[in-house]
Amino acid sequence: MSRDERAAARPDDAEIRRAADLLRAGKLVALPTETVYGLGADALNPVALAKIFAAKGRPADHPLIVHLPDADHLPRWARAIPKEALALARAFWPGPLTLILKREAEVPDAVTGGQDTVGVRVPDHPVALALLRAFDSGIAAPSANRFGRISPTTAAHVREELGDKVALILDGGACAVGIESTILDLSGHNPRILRPGAISAADIARVIGRRPLDPRAESEADTESGGDTLSDAASDGSLPRVSGSLAAHYAPRTPLRLVAAERLVETAAILAGEGSRVAVLALSVADPGDARSLWHAAPADAAGYAHDLYASLRALDAAGADFILVEAPPAGPAWQAIADRLGRAAAGSGESDQT
Repeated sequence: MSRDERAAARPDDAEIRRAADLLRAGKLVALPTETVYGLGADALNPVALAKIFAAKGRPADHPLIVHLPDADHLPRWARAIPKEALALARAFWPGPLTLILKREAEVPDAVTGGQDTVGVRVPDHPVALALLRAFDSGIAAPSANRFGRISPTTAAHVREELGDKVALILDGGACAVGIESTILDLSGHNPRILRPGAISAADIARVIGRRPLDPRAESEADTESGGDTLSDAASDGSLPRVSGSLAAHYAPRTPLRLVAAERLVETAAILAGEGSRVAVLALSVADPGDARSLWHAAPADAAGYAHDLYASLRALDAAGADFILVEAPPAGPAWQAIADRLGRAAAGSGESDQT
C-alpha cells in the first residue's frame, strides 16, 4: 500500500483523540503500523499493560516494545543511550527498527519482563504517529493477535482474532511492510540482531560503521556442535529476551511444513493421495493443476512476499486443509526475516491455544 493509500484510509482527528482518551483511561486500542497491527496500551500504566497480556494470552515475562512519537522521547524510557542509537534513530525512524537499550527506572517491569532493558521504536505509519503525538507518551503495542499465532496486517484480522477485547480498532489499511521490525540490541558492548526484519545487518553497518553480531547464526552453529541455543542464551541472561524470539511463533492452527521447491509437487500429491486436504504457498513452483490441492502463488520478490505473508497464511489456515505446505524461501539476506518467520510458524503450527 502506498503512502497516499494509507493516508486515504486514515481515521479523522476526532477518532484519534478518542483513541488517545481511551489509552489514558487504561483501555486497549489496536493501531496500524508499517509492520503489523499492534495491541496498544499506556506503557506507563501497569493495570492497562496487564490487559494486553490477558487479551493475548501472553506470558508475563515476555517483554513489550514501546512505540514513541519521535526520538526526542528516548530519554524518558532509556538511559546511557549510546551514540550509535541516536545515529540509527536519525537514519531509520520512523521505521521498522526496534532498539534494545538500558531502561529508565520508571519503566514498568510489565514492559521489560523484569529485565534491565527496554525495546523502543518510532513506527512509520500516519495513523500510529498521529495517535502517539496526541497521546504524547509511549504506547506498548505487541501484535494484536493471540500469543504465538499469525500476526495481523489488517484491521479485519484484529477484529476476527480479538473482537470485543479491544476498546477501539483504528483502521489504517493493510500494513506496508507486513512483518515485524528488526530488533537490534545496543545494551551491551557489541550490537546484536535479536530478530531480523526489513532493516538488514548491512543497512545498520552502513550507519554505525560496524556489522552487528547475529546470535541466531551463532546459536545454530553451537547447536550443531552440542552448544546452547539462542533461547538458552536469552534465558541465562547473556541476551535480553525480546518479542518474537521463541522457537514457535507466528503459527497457524493447521500443521505447516516447509518443503524444498523440487519436492513441493510430489509432497502435495502424496498427502492428497493419502486422503489429506492440502493447501500450498508456492514461490517458484507453478500450480500443477491437481484439484486435490489448493495452490496459492506468493510474490516472487522478498518485499512483496513479506507484505503478503501473514495474510496468505491466514487465508490458507482458514481453508479447511489438513496440511499447509510452504515452499522454502531462497537463502540470502533479503529472505532472512521471511525464513525466520516461516521456521517459527512451522514449529508452532498444529497446536491448540494454551489459554
